Amino acid sequence: MKNIDLVILAGGKGSRIKKFLKNKPKPMIKFNKKFFLDYLLKNLSKYSFNKIYILAGYKNEIILKNYNHKKMNFIEIKCIKEKKLMGTGGALSQLKKEKINDFVLVNGDTIFDINLCDLVRPLKKNKLGRMALSKNFKNSENLKLNNLRLNKHNVEYNSNGNYMNGGIYFFKKTILKYVTSSKSSLENDILPKLIKTKKISGKLYNNFFLDIGTPKYLKKSSNLLRNHFKRPAAFLDRDGVINHDYGYVHKIKKFKFKNGVIKGLKYLVDKNYYIFIVTNQAGIAKGIFKEKNFLQLHKYLKYKLQSKNIFFNDVKYCPYHPEGKIKKFRKKTLYRKPGNLMVKDIMKDWLINYKKSFMKGDKITDELCAQKSKLYFEYDKNKFEKQIKKIIKKLL
Repeated sequence: MKNIDLVILAGGKGSRIKKFLKNKPKPMIKFNKKFFLDYLLKNLSKYSFNKIYILAGYKNEIILKNYNHKKMNFIEIKCIKEKKLMGTGGALSQLKKEKINDFVLVNGDTIFDINLCDLVRPLKKNKLGRMALSKNFKNSENLKLNNLRLNKHNVEYNSNGNYMNGGIYFFKKTILKYVTSSKSSLENDILPKLIKTKKISGKLYNNFFLDIGTPKYLKKSSNLLRNHFKRPAAFLDRDGVINHDYGYVHKIKKFKFKNGVIKGLKYLVDKNYYIFIVTNQAGIAKGIFKEKNFLQLHKYLKYKLQSKNIFFNDVKYCPYHPEGKIKKFRKKTLYRKPGNLMVKDIMKDWLINYKKSFMKGDKITDELCAQKSKLYFEYDKNKFEKQIKKIIKKLL
């Protein structure tokens, strides 16, 4: 997914659920004390997108305050506000002013939890995009782009078609030629024409789907989101646990995974575990390497692991040290292990099953951090996959 952007449509008024909004935009409704847009962003930022654009319309100042120029899992977020509401089609015209790449487009009021690596594949020359389709009408009352079918991977209209638009698309940036700055609907005005001219291919998925746009499903959303996203987590130290510790590892060519780590990480993904890296990086404070070197390395790892369907859901790092050479990073902080503020931040932001979660490290500071966080802890035994399997079995 290198050089692919993510675009989120977050501009609608939400007229069908107006009484629940309390003067907030739809994506900013809270479920389980978390914004719906947080669920969406956290679920998608595990991929190696180049940049995230949020097209904000109604009450856009609330979205800008929370997300504009922030970073999530190393990806910069830019919010673009509509001066007037232009619909899902017209909103896309604002991307013409940006240095946009080919992009994944998602609706800000739905979650369709598919593997985007499967959707984002090279498109034929005569295609402009690929749609994710679903047969699951259970958690949606959306009537836009229904009665669809697939014919040799082409999306077609058919009165007997039982597929629906899943609200996730992969588009070539040239689709913006079909977008005008006037008010229009992507689903009603733009895509139907492209479907009829066979410019849109599709792929069917049977994954978790939720549309919060109607009162019926809005009321169910807290439970549905909790049941789907509450998972156990593996909190992993980095140097000496997932890679060989040669001392202040910061160069790509020096980063070497330890034996069994790739298979162990894949096992965690297959067992539906969140994977969080929690690492002290005092080399930044000591001037041994720069923060940008750390970021470049992890963006590279993110891209490489993605091809194996392995994802770090978040990476927390502490660049501070009380004896740091760089003034900006010279301070004492509980973010640095054995302090546990990195872990606490993750626990606050994610729905985690604590009883089945664990931490794995190679230093006493890791163990003390785990104790403060009330996490089961084990020291690394240089048999990553085997040890992970034993830990998970023990915590069942």
